[in-house]
Amino acid sequence: MKKNEKHFNDKKINEKSEIKSEYIDSEDANRDEEIDTDNISEEIIDESDKLKEENESLTEQVKDLKDKMLRLQADTDNYRKRMLREKEDAVNFANEKIILELLSFIDNMDRAINAAQNGGDINSLTDGVKLIKEQLLNTLNKNWGLEKILTDNVEFNPDEHEACMAETNSDLEKEMVVSELQTGYKLHGRVIRPAKVKIAKP
Repeated sequence: MKKNEKHFNDKKINEKSEIKSEYIDSEDANRDEEIDTDNISEEIIDESDKLKEENESLTEQVKDLKDKMLRLQADTDNYRKRMLREKEDAVNFANEKIILELLSFIDNMDRAINAAQNGGDINSLTDGVKLIKEQLLNTLNKNWGLEKILTDNVEFNPDEHEACMAETNSDLEKEMVVSELQTGYKLHGRVIRPAKVKIAKP
């Protein structure tokens, strides 16, 4: 009977020891958990500070990029406006050189008109006008590539001549220009106005 009691008591002691051990282990675990929680809190705070710094840095970068974009947009707008102004100037003053050259012929025409009004000789006036015309054509040909289309005793060319009148001539073997009704011109080799002519057909 005593043996059984001893065994029972030993069992109780062991159970109490195990309960105590479990309680101690539980306290240690709770203590460890508290320590881990503190560490986690510090890590979260550190991570939050880092994220805040990164956010501030990114915000500053975005601000800089926005400023650069606005400056670039302003520069682009200014460049576009400048190009438009230069284009308008180029169009408006493209013929400045030729106009300056033509002014001298206008001056000569004024002199011829004044001479006619003051009773000048008609033959001299006619010769003066012819001279002005030849000077003008020579200037336009030399500086601007303008040339007259030939019509004097040449074969009819539909690319350069516009037949307005026609007659028959049995002595001819091909169509020929017999007279010019209106002078035609070419600019740098391209017909800009065909010559109006009278032609003779075989």
